[in-house]
Amino acid sequence: MSIKSALTLSVCAVSLVLSGCMSTQNVSQGVGELVIAEPVPVNYKSEIALAKLTEVLMRAEVTDSQRAQLFYDRGVVYDSVGLRSLARLDFNRALSIEPTLVDAYNFIGIHYTQLQEYNQAYDAFDSALELEPDHNYAYLNRGIALYYGGRPSLAVDDLNVFYQLNPSDPYRLLWLYIADREVSPELAVSRLKSNSHHIDDSLWAKNIINLFSGDITQREFIRRLTLQVKSNKELSERLCEAYFYLGKYSEFSGRINDASNFYKLALGTNVYEFVEHRYAKLELDLIKQAMVDVNN
Repeated sequence: MSIKSALTLSVCAVSLVLSGCMSTQNVSQGVGELVIAEPVPVNYKSEIALAKLTEVLMRAEVTDSQRAQLFYDRGVVYDSVGLRSLARLDFNRALSIEPTLVDAYNFIGIHYTQLQEYNQAYDAFDSALELEPDHNYAYLNRGIALYYGGRPSLAVDDLNVFYQLNPSDPYRLLWLYIADREVSPELAVSRLKSNSHHIDDSLWAKNIINLFSGDITQREFIRRLTLQVKSNKELSERLCEAYFYLGKYSEFSGRINDASNFYKLALGTNVYEFVEHRYAKLELDLIKQAMVDVNN
């Protein structure tokens, strides 16, 4: 992906309390008015689950198949609280015992993508699809890996397979659009608009599609962020998505400093399990690398 130098961003924020009372403060023209939620804390149930799984692995007499599943289950919990290295270690342990654990390959592929180890990511997703050809999320994740790995045409192929399985899912359409832009920006917008009628207007994510298609402004998009939000957790999840896609929107417009700050805001939600949180960090890494390349 090409990254160009752009405007300087001065980020100010808005505090939102659980009662829904919100105050706003003007920021740079590139950002408009922002909303900040309290970062999602680690769920105590996850901490208890980690303790119990570890205890079973250390003390219980289990079969190899059960041990592999326990390592996988603990890896999933580690991943959900942002402990990626420990998660990856457990997924690899699970696969060393039971090489047919499809979901472990899928997770490993995601982690390799985040590390920019794209060939290993492709191998992992290929393994998942060989074992389970109908594993549709492996198509999503391999498509994302191909996109970040600089193979947009192949990414579009995978993401289109994923999209066709459920055209009413706005996020499937969004990722197809993001990859499609690398092939042809004009055609990507045209396809986004023509496919958007499959998305129910009542879904909040329809606003993201409307932003990319030019039907609403960035300011209007941000104004709608808190509509029908009932809890801080729900707000954090929405903001994780919104700020990631605002990062992509800014990047597409050449406003790289804005994009960088939006990705940081997405990361600040601590919604580790969301695709948008996973790849906000990768986007930041790519921006930093591009800046180093420019300076050299």
